[in-house]
This record gives sequence, structure tokens and C-alpha cells, in this order.
Amino acid sequence: MAWNFSADRPVYIQIADRIKKLVLSGEYPAGEQLMTVRQLALEAAVNPNTVQRAFLELEDEGIIVPKGTTGRFVTEDKTAIEACREKMAQQIVKNFVREMRELSVDPEQVIKLMKEESL
Repeated sequence: MAWNFSADRPVYIQIADRIKKLVLSGEYPAGEQLMTVRQLALEAAVNPNTVQRAFLELEDEGIIVPKGTTGRFVTEDKTAIEACREKMAQQIVKNFVREMRELSVDPEQVIKLMKEESL
């Protein structure tokens, strides 16, 4: 079944983000082999070049590593995974704070809402 993509960001970035989240959540554990470009392109219903670009992005970030002709694997470098987690968390918080400011929600109310949500 085709993946759902939004029009607000490039598809290859959305694919890379989805794979990153699967790695960070542990669903794709360190050292696990990823699908091939063609397999993922078929699953996501996108051009293989789009998947290739997403994989190159993830390689640049150190999240996945190519191993010659055997394919691409999730990195076993825990430092790289933690750095990626920290970067994504910072971006999520930054977006959240921006949206709360746009809604004119005061900090005390934000804290209250967060406490209620975490229960």
C-alpha cells in the first residue's frame, strides 16, 4: 500500500524522517538491514530515485551505512543515533514553542497542558 505524503515538504525528506523515527524508536534496531531501494520504492509507491535520495540523506547523517553489495544497514554507532534523537527532539520542541506563541498560550498554561497530557 502506498504511503501518504504531504505537499508541504519534499517526499524524500518525508521518507528519510520516517526511517529515522523507525530507527530511533527501535523498530529498526542497530545493525539491521534495510529494504532495498526498489523494495521501498514499491512499498511507498514512489520513484526509486526518490528513495535513493532519502537513503543518501540518511547516510550523510550517519543513521544508515552502506555495506558494499550487501545493502544498507542501520548504524551501530550509538552516538550517531543519540545525536539524531537530540536533533529531532529539539526541532519538535522548537515547532511546539512557536505554535504555542502563535496561539498566545502563556508558559504556565503550556506546562499545565503538558502535565495533563502526560498522565
